[in-house]
Amino acid sequence: MDFPVTFHILGKTILAHPLFEALGMFIGMRYYFYLKRKSAEKLSFNTSAAVLIGATAGALIGSKLIGNLENPFVLFSEKFSFARFWSNNTIVGGLAFGLIGVELAKKIVGHRQSTGDLIVFPLMLAMIIGRIGCFLTGIYEETYGIPTRFIFGMHLGDQYLRHPVALYEIGFLIVLWVFLKKIQNSRKYRSGFVFQIFMIAYFMFRFCLDFIKPRVELFWGLGTIQLVCLCVIAYYIFIMRNTKSVSSHQISTYENSDASGG
Repeated sequence: MDFPVTFHILGKTILAHPLFEALGMFIGMRYYFYLKRKSAEKLSFNTSAAVLIGATAGALIGSKLIGNLENPFVLFSEKFSFARFWSNNTIVGGLAFGLIGVELAKKIVGHRQSTGDLIVFPLMLAMIIGRIGCFLTGIYEETYGIPTRFIFGMHLGDQYLRHPVALYEIGFLIVLWVFLKKIQNSRKYRSGFVFQIFMIAYFMFRFCLDFIKPRVELFWGLGTIQLVCLCVIAYYIFIMRNTKSVSSHQISTYENSDASGG
């Protein structure tokens, strides 16, 4: 296979990455609306619109901001290029800031319940399709691995055998999909639990994966994406522990009330 893979559409040559990225977003959104129609949990129009706008705006800002901060020395150099800034993206920034956007939107409309579970599998589907495009682009965009002698090493457009990190991520997402489906089908967990597990698992995976990707080390040998991953993991561990504590307190209060005939 020759990298990068391109497609000729309407007389124009298009790289695989943007094509599969757009295709992933389109199919992911269609899958989301399909699940939303089937879901028993119905959100008001204002809540749905606010969450969608918050997620989109946050993801757009975060994906580009964190994508460019992967190499802050270039971002803040005298040779600043808006075209380069706009073309740099990362799903890590999109997920992290999309979360912030959703939480802010929910506060504005006064919605306190979790809205994340419904988006988990459409999001994973979009990511899997997008990563196919990353793989087909090879070394021509910064979604490739460092040179390796590992059994899975592949030629991605230069003379080195490299970790096909996009394929690793696809494999991880497929395994995670099966695991999360089992959790969802068990119906033993509160609303929002599947989304929280997804976020913790994915950000832990990305933290580890970036050790075999080219990166600019900022603090403690870690890159920007890894630092963001640690922040998100810490946030969700705190949220889950706090939620568990609240639930235990509610159960204890109920049992005490029932014992006293309340």
